[in-house]
Parts: sequence; C-alpha cells; structure tokens
Amino acid sequence: MITIRPAREHDAELLPDIEQSAGQAFRAVPELAWLADGENVSAERHRGLIRQGACIVATDGSDRPVGLLSAEIDGGILHIWELDVRLDLQGQGIGRALLERAIEDARRGGLAAITLTTFRDIAWNAPFYGKIGFRILKDIEVDQRLADLLRGEAAHGLPVNRRCAMRFELE
Repeated sequence: MITIRPAREHDAELLPDIEQSAGQAFRAVPELAWLADGENVSAERHRGLIRQGACIVATDGSDRPVGLLSAEIDGGILHIWELDVRLDLQGQGIGRALLERAIEDARRGGLAAITLTTFRDIAWNAPFYGKIGFRILKDIEVDQRLADLLRGEAAHGLPVNRRCAMRFELE
C-alpha cells in the first residue's frame, strides 16, 4: 500500500538513499552509467526544500518513504528538482502518482506552471513527462532561470544535446 503525503523534515535523512537507488536505472544506459555513482542531493538540502512546503513523498505501509518529488516554488512556478522512486519499485505508477499529486497541489495553490529539466531521450524522463502533458520547451521559450539550470548541468558533465527544459501549464 503506497500513500502520497507531504514530506516531513525527518524524512530528509532517507531521501538521498532513494535517489541513489533510483539512479541505478542509469546503469542500463552505458554512456550515462556514471550517473548511478553520482553525488546525491544532501539531506540538508532536502530539509530546506521540505521546509518550503512543495516536497512530497510516496510511503510504504510503515510510512517509510520509497519515492520522492522534491520541488520549490519560484515566481509562481513549481520547479521539480527530483522525482525518484526506489529502483525495485519502479514501473508501478508511484512516480506518476507523485507527479499527479504535485500537479494537483500546484493547481490548488494557484501556480501558473510546473517546470523541470531532464533527458530528452531516456524513457523514464522526457517521454514519461510528455505522456502526462509536459512539453519540451523550444530554445526561444527557455527563460533565464531554466537556461542557467541547463548551463549548470552541462558544467557538471551532463550532455547538452540530451538535456531539455519542460513545462506543464496549469492555467
């Protein structure tokens, strides 16, 4: 039994392990396998985002987080930093449930849109978000905030030609 609820500060210690587990999926993509060993978001960063009130978790029957959607609100837009589900639980609709809850919460909060950056060509990235209604932004549509994020990702070694910014309109 999976429950979706707002993340609590004490959940933060468990979230890096979920991200690490989810990242193991990149081992199936040889040129991106190095991401499976990459640095995760710190528990402290998660705590800061949780305090802002836009982070949610999927929990098991013991109320232990098994998935997370880490986000923050900036200028009337919800930006998703991470959407991760433990590797052994992927493919069961948990990520979709987290995303649908974030969309519902953002609408209820009167936000204009949801944004994120992701891989264009990885099945559980842009194609997944596209099925839910996110669209890949054309270069001219990418605002300064998203352009800066994409530049930062490139500086950390992510391949520019495989990355994109996406947006889901709430209005």
